Amino acid sequence: MKSEKITSPGPPRRWYEDACAAAHALDLLGERWALLVMRELIFGPRRFSELRASLPGISANVLTQRLAGLEAAGVVARRRLPPPASAQVYALTEWGMESEPIFQALGRWAARSPLHDPTLPFSAASLLLSLRTMLDAGRAGELAARIGFRLGEERYLTRLEAGQIAIAAGPVEGADLVLDGAPAVIAAAIYGGQPLEALEAAGALRVEGDRALAARFLTLFPLPPKAGLEKG
Repeated sequence: MKSEKITSPGPPRRWYEDACAAAHALDLLGERWALLVMRELIFGPRRFSELRASLPGISANVLTQRLAGLEAAGVVARRRLPPPASAQVYALTEWGMESEPIFQALGRWAARSPLHDPTLPFSAASLLLSLRTMLDAGRAGELAARIGFRLGEERYLTRLEAGQIAIAAGPVEGADLVLDGAPAVIAAAIYGGQPLEALEAAGALRVEGDRALAARFLTLFPLPPKAGLEKG
């Protein structure tokens, strides 16, 4: 097999030469795939191989370039996991973590697009970030619950309380409800109106724990209305 040549990322080819901070943000993050690499790191450090698996359209060469560029910008840092893993991972810096509201604003805005295709690949980070983006605090009210997610090899425990949702990677034992399935399947139940029973019958989803909580949980993330396409 012919190996891919990994090239040095170097400085950006073009800068906007604009003092606006939004323009500088695009200087830092405007390269294709850069924002999606950051999205995949919002819920914790990832290995290079894990990033490639969660971004099926990216090549090793491009991922290497984007990670190097984000590291040079101070957004991403390399770390080494302690033994016995002793593996190199990539993580958002403290400043990089401040980018989550950017993804939430973009997500809410783009969810209104009539051209959005929800059938495309959907990663675990995409699903979890969407929950924090679309949660309707009014609908959640005073509901307090722990919901676990088994998403392939990944495990996450969410804590819903006071109209907010906190998410952390880790064991789901002790959760009031556990949803076990591919991110796209769980998204189909939450956003696409697919009945839990039908997904369970098809073997695509497992629901463990409080089923009444599951039914209510699915109603807490309403999508905004689609924007109309104006004709010229």
